[in-house]
Amino acid sequence: MSSTERPRDSLLQRVAQGDAEAVGACLERYGPLVWSIARSLSSDVGQVEDAVQEIFIELWRKADRYDSSKAAESTFIATIARRRIIDRRRSRARQPESEDLENHDTPVEDRSLHLVELGDDAARAAEAVATLKPDQQRVIQLSVIEGLTHQEIAATTGLPLGTVKSHIRRGLDRVAQILRGREDEGGSR
Repeated sequence: MSSTERPRDSLLQRVAQGDAEAVGACLERYGPLVWSIARSLSSDVGQVEDAVQEIFIELWRKADRYDSSKAAESTFIATIARRRIIDRRRSRARQPESEDLENHDTPVEDRSLHLVELGDDAARAAEAVATLKPDQQRVIQLSVIEGLTHQEIAATTGLPLGTVKSHIRRGLDRVAQILRGREDEGGSR
């Protein structure tokens, strides 16, 4: 700009005055900056686009607050963008997680049938476990049902750690073999 030209108002000052060209120029000039700040919110492009839109809407509303003597235009825009991202993060943190209803289109009858099938599978597994040696049954129960670690089972039962691991591995292998045998015989689904 030559010394004879009058300095133009900043883009934000022009936006505040209702200059439609300034809105487009502001989007073009500061879009990449706002986008990069919004990317820190999420890797989901849809969320980032929503955030960018919210940021620019807030910029249009607050454009009249911009004071070029206090900060550069890019600093003012980045500050608003960061604040909006922080607000969105806080808002998301307060919202309970919701599940996508499209993934839960199973009718109640189908879910009930599924529960019955799970019950049948559990009963077959329990029958298979009942065929094991008592020590194997106990360590498998402590591991699978009570969720104890191998070391906790060894401490609880007084069995050596290696024995606990062997009982669990051999017992589960035997249960799997029994269940496979029943499926092969047509005893399962």
